[in-house]
Formats: sequence, C-alpha cells, structure tokens
Amino acid sequence: MAVTKNICFSFLEFDNADELPASDRELILTAVSAAGLAYAPYSKFRVGAAVRLESGKIVHGSNVENAAFPSGLCAERTALAAAVSNFPDDRPLAIAITAIAENGDIAESVSPCGNCRQVIAEEETRRGSQIRIILYMKNKIRVIESISLLLPLQFNMNNLRLDPPSR
Repeated sequence: MAVTKNICFSFLEFDNADELPASDRELILTAVSAAGLAYAPYSKFRVGAAVRLESGKIVHGSNVENAAFPSGLCAERTALAAAVSNFPDDRPLAIAITAIAENGDIAESVSPCGNCRQVIAEEETRRGSQIRIILYMKNKIRVIESISLLLPLQFNMNNLRLDPPSR
C-alpha cells in the first residue's frame, strides 16, 4: 500500500540585512562584490558567493560562463572549491549567495542549482557539519540552516558505503 510522505522545511526570512549579525552582513557584501566580478556575457546574470570558514577567513567566487554552456562554472562551486583547495583543514560554516540581474539590480530570486546543492551537500557530509546558506535577494534575505533542507533526498558517499576521504 502506498503511503503519502511530505517533505517540508522552515527557514528564516529577513526584510533587511541590518537584522542579521555583522558576520553575515560581511559575507553578503563579499558575495555582492564577487557578483560584480562574474563573467556572464551570455545570461547577463552575474552570481557571487562567499564562504566563511571556521577560522573566520572569507573566500569568494563568481560564475564564469563559457560558449560551450556545460563548461561554465557556478559561483557557489568556484567559492567552495577555492575554500577547500586553499584551506583544506578549515571547515566551511556558511555560504552567502547573491546575483545581479541584467539591469544592475540585485536579483529578485536566487538559489543554488542542483549541481551546486550536490557539491555543498558533499562538503557537509565529509565534514560532518552543516553549512548555513544565506540567499541575498532584492527584497529579502533567506537563511537556511543546511543544504539538506534544499536537497533532502541527496545522494552522497554514504550511498556508496565509503568512508569520508581525509581531504
């Protein structure tokens, strides 16, 4: 007999960045700056991300598009890859994500794509700790405590019955 199951989650939503702790505001400002560095000649949608590490360091990344569309890189993955490769022993605690629309305004909606969700989930799983997701949009800020809320039925190393890699 089939049973209907539901997946739902809660998140915090703020109208103003002033309601957030200073460390989150700093992360958002870094993500906004990173969005300004994006190379997005095709979509004109410039995305920036900033990762706060346990040490307090902030590492940023932006999207880099390519005429061969699958070859482009998302801001979330460039930021997280830079953090992990440059500071392998420094655990990511949070990632702020924002986008600048073609008209130059902060985008009205932003959320990690499926590939980025999977990459963030891998980092949470291998580190054994959550990474807060901060989505900075034109009229609101959403704070989500873990990527597992955005990717609840994720595939990860546990599905392969592997121990987390040491690095």
